[in-house]
Amino acid sequence: MATVAFVRHGITDWNREGRIQGWRDIPLNEAGRRQAFLVARRLSNEPFDLIFSSDLKRAAETAETIGKALRKTVTLDERLREKKLGRLEGLTVQEIVDRWGEQWRSLDLGVEDSESIRRRGLAFFVEVTARFPDQNLIVVSHDSWITETLRAILGEEIGIGSEGLGNTSVTLLHNDDGRWTCRLLNCTMHLHESTDETEGRLFYAN
Repeated sequence: MATVAFVRHGITDWNREGRIQGWRDIPLNEAGRRQAFLVARRLSNEPFDLIFSSDLKRAAETAETIGKALRKTVTLDERLREKKLGRLEGLTVQEIVDRWGEQWRSLDLGVEDSESIRRRGLAFFVEVTARFPDQNLIVVSHDSWITETLRAILGEEIGIGSEGLGNTSVTLLHNDDGRWTCRLLNCTMHLHESTDETEGRLFYAN
């Protein structure tokens, strides 16, 4: 039974400031590096075989931390980049409203549409799961990319709230006889350092 774990990158200064990142190459801050260490410690207890990551710094650094813990190399792939947000990148929502007004969502500001991000996410997923059908994979990416790719795979709304995925959250898909199902969604229990190691296991009940 193949498993794919989607991991969002650790937190950045722009996350804290509410700035839109998109394709801007923003690194992790110290808190993000700590989060990466904690999710790496959690995943190191599991039988993962391969690690893939977006090439943007915040994801790649998170993936490299996981790779060191698992003693695995990381393969970077541009298809795993966050949604491209064009002229919005670097701005807060208030700055966007100040510049373009309350109707800014109706303007052409170079924002990638949801269908585009789903296509590239699904293309990546279909390719790697076909190449490595019996392997357990880790995919480190971004909030919008993971959310839209999950929707493309599962063909349904997946219950992620308006706040989106947490930084270094783990979402787990299992392949049962050719059908992908979500067994764990947006889990960040590893960020609570008092969590018992066994309770944090991903494969423990399987």
